[in-house]
Amino acid sequence: MNLSVKLNDILFLDIETVPQEENWNNVVAETQELYKKKTQYQRKEEFTAESFYERAGIWAEFGKIICISVGYFVDVDQKKQLRLTSFFGDDEHKLLTEFKDLLDKHFVKKSNVLCAHNGKEFDFPFIARRMIVHQIELPKKLNLFGKKPWEVPHLDTLELWKFGDYKHYTSLKLLTSILGIASPKDDIDGSEVAKVYYQEKNLQRIVAYCEKDTVAVAQVLLRFNNQALLKETDIVRV
Repeated sequence: MNLSVKLNDILFLDIETVPQEENWNNVVAETQELYKKKTQYQRKEEFTAESFYERAGIWAEFGKIICISVGYFVDVDQKKQLRLTSFFGDDEHKLLTEFKDLLDKHFVKKSNVLCAHNGKEFDFPFIARRMIVHQIELPKKLNLFGKKPWEVPHLDTLELWKFGDYKHYTSLKLLTSILGIASPKDDIDGSEVAKVYYQEKNLQRIVAYCEKDTVAVAQVLLRFNNQALLKETDIVRV
């Protein structure tokens, strides 16, 4: 594709989200009613709102972020190294604030862009909405008000793969498979995150999964540019 963006200017990211409450019975009555109305189209007559609540994490109004993993390239000994870090925990306000601090201190240049798979439809707006809920001022890279489409500092590997075919959807798992990239879904997938979080209480397992997705997005972009994939020794967690 020969993208004009420099790899070192990109912040790759992925988020993991869960319903705000573990059980439907913990959701206040007013929110239950709002959830019923919000999900009526998706549920149709197949599911009750209660049975559909396990999917609440896909909506920022009813879900919360438990992990944001990021990766960025640095040059080390004339080689590309991907450095990974994650913001995670039960305190969503804290992890969002830490993520905002990263953007405000280290990714404020005009040339800096955010990159995720399906990021424009999910990750970027979800983070922005949850920041507003928590009364956190939006960092410049997420505040799109008044920006023209070509001024938006976001890359989306799903959008790039579409090549203008807007009805086409390709999962990250499928894309990595056909491009010869190690699958990030070798342990859990998105549908299992809420169970691992609430029932297993294994947040570290979710963080590892989120970081694998972040690495996969970076690998996909390398393949799009016909560049060599990262080796495990090229990936450093900081």
